[in-house]
Amino acid sequence: MPPTLPRKPSILERKEIARSRLFTIEQLELRFANGAERTFERLKGGGHGAVMIVAMPDPEHVLLIREYAAGFDDYVLTLPKGLVDPGEDIVTAANRELMEECGVGANSIEPLVELSLAPNYMNHRMHVLLASDLYDKRLPGDEPEPLIVETHALDEIPALLAHEEFHEGRAIAALFIAREKLRNQRQKIDWW
Repeated sequence: MPPTLPRKPSILERKEIARSRLFTIEQLELRFANGAERTFERLKGGGHGAVMIVAMPDPEHVLLIREYAAGFDDYVLTLPKGLVDPGEDIVTAANRELMEECGVGANSIEPLVELSLAPNYMNHRMHVLLASDLYDKRLPGDEPEPLIVETHALDEIPALLAHEEFHEGRAIAALFIAREKLRNQRQKIDWW
């Protein structure tokens, strides 16, 4: 039997303590069910969410992009991703991001999972989608320079993990999840 979860803390006060073009820092004064009070700070998300795409040009390979990451002041290898624009659903946003970042669209896009990053400090969620049946289509994007698109074997994740430029946790999780889903689909087909 699963344990009984405690009651969520009460928010006594909520205030914005800093804001930039990209981030809002919010301070929360909380009271827990046992009476303990604490102050927490978090990055408050805005907008309509974000997408990360596992784009498969064929059943064995995935597209990765090499882009500048300001947080590391270096280039990283990762999956294509971006924000969901107003009026878009996650599938439309994923296809647009693929066209902007990789120069391809997808005839088939399916949601895989929703991931978070540092949930104690931010409420940002990333929708991971699997894209296949790709076709050439480029849209102008908001990137300051052209992104380098690379093709890697999905079954060679260990080799990617050894690559010094491939270290984004969400991208690593997304590849493992996509690989397992595809393996399970192949096993069902082989069984028939």
